[in-house]
Amino acid sequence: MPEPEPQPYDPVGPGENEAVAPTGQGGAMDLALDEAESLEKPLDPDPSAPRERARSLWSDAWHQLRRNPVFVISSLFILFLVVISLWPQLIASGDPLHCELSKSQQGSSPGHPFGYDTQGCDVYTRTVYGARASITVGICATLGAALLGSALGGLAGFFGGWGDSLLSRVADIFFGIPVVLGGLVFLSVVTSTTVWPVVGFIVLLGWPQLARIARGSVITAKQNDYVQAARALGAGNARILLRHVAPNAVAPVIVVATIALGTYIALEATLSFLGVGLRPPTVSWGIDISNAASQIRNAPHMLLWPALALSLTVLAFIMLGDAVRDALDPKLR
Repeated sequence: MPEPEPQPYDPVGPGENEAVAPTGQGGAMDLALDEAESLEKPLDPDPSAPRERARSLWSDAWHQLRRNPVFVISSLFILFLVVISLWPQLIASGDPLHCELSKSQQGSSPGHPFGYDTQGCDVYTRTVYGARASITVGICATLGAALLGSALGGLAGFFGGWGDSLLSRVADIFFGIPVVLGGLVFLSVVTSTTVWPVVGFIVLLGWPQLARIARGSVITAKQNDYVQAARALGAGNARILLRHVAPNAVAPVIVVATIALGTYIALEATLSFLGVGLRPPTVSWGIDISNAASQIRNAPHMLLWPALALSLTVLAFIMLGDAVRDALDPKLR
């Protein structure tokens, strides 16, 4: 049987008249080509499937906060405090200023679960109505300090210059004033029985902290590339500050202000305990704690309930601030 003649080696490859094996009939080269084509062509999305939008910082923070039990519990408790501050008669039908000396320092009884104080007033009713003054002072003082501090600190950090130096020196002066000593001096000459002198004092000593936080956030935000791009496109200082810098610098201010709200409530109670904060006939937890301090051995219930309400309120705002901080700071996730 004759052997087949060997074919000559053709380095060029198959000619024009020779058939080429179609892709997919085997071989490592065909497999590599198929895989490359599958990588180059993206998968066609299902038109019926919902498209997931990219979340912003605030939507991503809210997405995380809703799943944080600390945030949920503290928010529900704060919401309860706000509701009873606005409408205390929902859970307390009595009058906090109605007192009967014949029931002085008596313990709990039907309809009066917290007992009576030295003047014969219902401790439960006064504890419920005391939330109004504390929440009002805390919220108003926080809003005032946050607005004033954010405005001054943001402008100083954005424009810099002599205004920034002046604000820093003025803030250092206020930082050097002891809070309790300043309250004793400032509020001792005030004769008003409303909450506004206390609110004004807290704003006066609280804005430097928030101003320093806002200043640092604005200085960091204005150095970002998108701010430089907006300036290169001809945007003015007002537009850059309001549209680009402020939204990205406000998160630290919100966190600090939320935590500070609880400390402001505690500060109001401290000043009222010392006799220079809120004064009767205003109903306040600090006033009730001050009246009960001397009778703690004979009637501990007079001190227990307003002190417990104050502690839970401060703790709720601090927990809320911690949860907001964890949600707004990506480094803590």
